[in-house]
Parts: sequence; C-alpha cells; structure tokens
Amino acid sequence: MPMGHTATAEAGSGGLTATEHRLANGLRVVLSEDHLTPVAAVCLWYDVGSRHEVKGRTGLAHLFEHLMFQGSGQVKGNGHFELVQGAGGSLNGTTSFERTNYFETMPTHQLELALWLEADRMGSLLAALDDESMENQRDVVKNERRQRYDNVPYGTAFERLTALAYPEGHPYHHTPIGSMADLDAATLEDARAFFRTYYAPNNAVLSVVGDIDPEQTLAWVEKYFGSVAGHDGKPAPRDGALPDTMGGELREVIEEDVPSRALMAAYRLPEDGTRASDAADLALTVLGGGESSRLYNRLVRRDRSAVAAGFGLLRLAGAPSLGWLDVKTSGDVRIPVIEAAVDEELARFAEEGPTAEEMERAQAQLEREWLDRLGTVAGRADELCRYAVLFGDPQLALTAVQRVLDITPEEVQEVAKSRLRPDNRAVLVYEPTESAEGTEGAEGTQSAADTADEDEEAAK
Repeated sequence: MPMGHTATAEAGSGGLTATEHRLANGLRVVLSEDHLTPVAAVCLWYDVGSRHEVKGRTGLAHLFEHLMFQGSGQVKGNGHFELVQGAGGSLNGTTSFERTNYFETMPTHQLELALWLEADRMGSLLAALDDESMENQRDVVKNERRQRYDNVPYGTAFERLTALAYPEGHPYHHTPIGSMADLDAATLEDARAFFRTYYAPNNAVLSVVGDIDPEQTLAWVEKYFGSVAGHDGKPAPRDGALPDTMGGELREVIEEDVPSRALMAAYRLPEDGTRASDAADLALTVLGGGESSRLYNRLVRRDRSAVAAGFGLLRLAGAPSLGWLDVKTSGDVRIPVIEAAVDEELARFAEEGPTAEEMERAQAQLEREWLDRLGTVAGRADELCRYAVLFGDPQLALTAVQRVLDITPEEVQEVAKSRLRPDNRAVLVYEPTESAEGTEGAEGTQSAADTADEDEEAAK
C-alpha cells in the first residue's frame, strides 16, 4: 500500500483537511473527504504546459490534451467520454503555460471507473496513438484556434500581449494554443516522445475529493496506477526569471474589424506564491475588479468614456505574473483620453494607497472567490493539485485566503508604486477599420486566465 500522512485542519483552512501519499513509482496522491453530497472529484495534474515546449514545436501540450481523449490501451475512440457521461459524470481537460490537467466528477459509486480510466491512458495511451487520431485532433485544435483566436474580435489580443511582455526565446513568449505552422509540423513521433517525457506518474499529482472512503480509494489508486512505470528523462523547464520591470513601454497598434477601440495592457508583476503577488492581486481588485472598482467608476460611470473596464491578475509561478488591463471605449472616444485617465488613476493609487474600505472590500472579494473554488469538490481537487505541482505543498491550498487577509495596505501601495507604471507595461491598441467605425457595442475579450487555459472542446 502507498505510504502517507494525515493533515489536521490548520488555522484559516475553514476546517478542511487533506492527506498526502506517494506511490513507489512517484505518483503523488492527495485525498480530501467531504460527505456533504454523494459525489467524488478526480483531478490529475501533469507538470507540463506550453513553457516546456521548444521553438518550432509549440502547441504540443495542448494538442496532447486532446489526444488523451482519443482512446488508450483498453478504451477505444471516444470511450472515455462515453463511459464517464454514461455513468452520470462530467469531465474535461485544460492546458496552461504551466500544467495540463484532466478531471472527472462522478457519483460516488462510480469513482473506481474514473480512476481506472485515468490510469489506463497514463499507462497505455501510446498503444492507441496512431496517424488517424493525430490528424483528427490536429484538425480539431486548428479549428479551435480559428474559432477562439483568429476569427473573433480581439481574439489574438492575449497572444500578442504575451509575445510583447515576454521577450523572444522566453518560455512564456508563446501561448498554449500554439501556431498553425507548428501544429502542421508536429509529427506522430514528436507526440510519442512528448508523452514518454511528460506523461509519467512521477510527473503528476492525483487528487480525489468528496464522498470517499480513503482506504478504499488508496487501494484503487495502487491497483490501477501502481504498475505504471515512471520516467526520469524530463528536462528541467527553462528559466523564466526576468527583471522586476520591463524598463520601458512596449506598444503595438492593431487595425482590425472590431466593434470599438480598445486599450489593453500587460504589467509585469511578482511571481505567484509570494506576498507581493497577493498584494498585487488586491491592488488590481481595488483598481479594476468589478463595478465597484476605481477604473470602472472613473471610465464607465463618471466619464462615460468606456463601456467596459477591468484589471485582473494572471498568476504565474515560473515567471513574472501579468496584470491584465482591458478597456473598451464608448462611442468615438479616442485611446489617448482613456490612457490619460488610466495613468491618472494608477498614479493616484500609488500615491495614496487603498482606503480601509477598499481593502476590506477587495479582501472580501478574493475570500469569496477562494470559498467558491474550495466549496465544490471539483474546485478543491484542482486547487490541491495546483499547490502540489507548482509549490510542492497541497496544504497551501487550504490556507491561501489567510495569506491574502494578512496583506497590509502598505504592501498593496508598494506594489502599485513599483510596478503599475507606464515604463513597466506592454500595450495593445485596437483601432477599428473604416468598415467597423460606428459599430454599436463592444464584444468582451476572454480574461487572461481563461485564455491561458485551453480546454478540451470535444467535451462540450
């Protein structure tokens, strides 16, 4: 049986607990009991994302997310979907810069099925991977790129800003979707080598949360995953470190058939897992987190120069995080008017810091988001995997909100003063083409966090 230890509820964990275990082949297992409803969530994070890809082969991590649903040694074709959904469960997978995850939520009595399915494709996917499935999913991913990036208003904004914010050659310079050219160039052998390198038990964390019997669950995990061989050939990810600030503004102007002018910017902010990152999250929440924020009140309510204004944090552990500003203009308002107002509000915030009321509201907002994530078995399973893979300790997921509540107004002001400056941002300006001038309304772009997660479209 696997070895493990039980964690007691820590202060600030809301009474939640988790136990940690490790199989002989290196698979880390995290369990959390919750008998409120008769369901169980299975979440498997592989420590592989677009940052692990090399030039000329971008998009492989996301392509493989799709290939993992195309059959394995004992499950043919679309069988993974059919078996889970036929048993009353739901499933999906996503890819980001830093990981690929797969997850199912099942009725409790179908938990064993989900574990068997995940273990089967971890251990035997190469037995089913052939030219036909490769070509099929290559076309699916290319079509996803067309639908979500190339053929929608502002669709390539995240990709363009990422390329501006992270220099050429940086592991985060390209987004998980990959380029059309690289998707076309990927071979079946490329895919097989990628799987052998990264889809191994010692490069993964499995969490199971919900109405479970821990002893029985561990027995199933050992039964189905224990015989899967580990792999020691994974290269270390390339260094994503950069100076604290960009040292100057980077700017690109795009003329496209979009509904309205738009100002978007990416600010270089502290890496996830630090107090400074939590302070940055609070700063951006005060400035642009919803309709009570400073930028929304200034641009949308007071000046009526914008129809939408938001500022959010894309947390990254292996590179500087990004503060993502997104403003859509109203009517014929020009970008310099918007930009001057934004800079004025950021300078005022850096000078004065947040008020006591703003701090309380922002901390409550982030606390509610934390409770929303951990309040479902699927959300908790994902968070436990996240902290295990990115920070080495799943228990940190249960106390994350307390670290946010411990941040002081002075720390929030300091990160704003040092980072939210014109010389520390990449800027994207959208100007409508003549045919689009005067178009009513403005389509909203996906948030940076949503765009960074490419999901398994076939699951829809």
